[in-house]
Amino acid sequence: MRKIKIKQISLFLGLICSLMSFAQEKKWTLQECVAHALENNINVKQAQNTLLVSEQDIIASKGQFYPSLGMGISQSMSLGQAELYPGNFVDRTFHSTGVGLSVSQTVFNGFRNTYLYKQSLLNLETNEFELNRIKDDISLNVANAYLNVLFNKENLETAQAQFDFSEQQLEQVKDLVNAGVQPKANIYDAEATLSRDEQQVTLAENSYNLALLSLSQLLQVPFGNFDVEIIEIDSPSAALLYSDIAPILNYAFQNRNEIKVAEKNIENAELATKIAKTGYLPNVTLGYGFNSGANFSNLSSDNSFFQQLNDNKGHSLRLNVNIPIFSRFQNKTAVAKSKIQEANRVLNLEQTKLNLESNIQRAFTDAQAALKAYEAAKKSLVSQELAFSNSKERYDNGAMTAFELEQARVQLINAESSLINAKYDFVFKTKVLDFYMGKIITF
Repeated sequence: MRKIKIKQISLFLGLICSLMSFAQEKKWTLQECVAHALENNINVKQAQNTLLVSEQDIIASKGQFYPSLGMGISQSMSLGQAELYPGNFVDRTFHSTGVGLSVSQTVFNGFRNTYLYKQSLLNLETNEFELNRIKDDISLNVANAYLNVLFNKENLETAQAQFDFSEQQLEQVKDLVNAGVQPKANIYDAEATLSRDEQQVTLAENSYNLALLSLSQLLQVPFGNFDVEIIEIDSPSAALLYSDIAPILNYAFQNRNEIKVAEKNIENAELATKIAKTGYLPNVTLGYGFNSGANFSNLSSDNSFFQQLNDNKGHSLRLNVNIPIFSRFQNKTAVAKSKIQEANRVLNLEQTKLNLESNIQRAFTDAQAALKAYEAAKKSLVSQELAFSNSKERYDNGAMTAFELEQARVQLINAESSLINAKYDFVFKTKVLDFYMGKIITF
């Protein structure tokens, strides 16, 4: 029995370790990062709650078309003396019960309820566009953070490769010194170079970890054991770049959510003006009332409670017509402010279009510049690789000092770093243009 328990415990612990190992090995893909951010981001959740509020507003505005129904019950009791006949007073306890039912229906209020219902539907539609806009921005931010991780990962690999090369170089110098070909001072130079490369590896590791930290914070997940799937970014080409900005602008003006939000805000302002104008129109309501009551006293023998309710029942109908004549300028100022708000919403749409056009134009120009920088960085790297190869050959033949070789190697490292920077900068800027064209961001 004891052996069985020990075996069960061992299997249980083994299962836990396997799950922990699986959790540690999990690497997030770009699609998983975007999906997680869209599901858990606080701004997205707040926008979704705003949609729920808008849905309740629609229900409330629908309710304005229905009649209101109310019921009231009252009970009172009075204590004191009552004069039965002149000079004769007795103590009296008097109970009074009243019941009532009222129904009221708005017949006409200048179509105010209709406008309010349309406005509630419009608010829901506007908030849906706003939610989509927030999701678009989050998707782009996640993609940028993910690409930054890939960029720093490649920088780290480059720094590690340089460190490995310096280690090999140090061993080669030691062999040459032991063979009497080079002076011992060259060992110190090689060791100093190795130390600098080790420092660069440490800095690159720190930058990579910070990039992972930024992405994990954006996703709102624990940083411990967080890692992403490394995507090999192929060498980009000019084919990624749009040749003309006009299609991007046309698509953005017709489909971008910030434009749709601004357009819906104009419609909302126009409805608000119509609502304000209803203050000039008469308000007609129709009502019905039912009431009854019963009274009891210790000095009289009244009918039963339900008999009195039946005997005292009554009905009433009412028609109220409220015609505004002078509202102390309230209606006038309300309409004037609504029209001003309409003008502001139109200006806001124009400003939104200007901002969008400016952002797209800047992104298009930046992408063109990034392509030129990338092409120049590729040519520079080829030249530096040839220069370093020649310097290495001259150094091995004793025609160049270690300091001169180190200068050539630094120039090669800078060229490699510049190419990595230019590559990722160009890739991201082309993805920004894809973003404005409504395309899903993938690498």
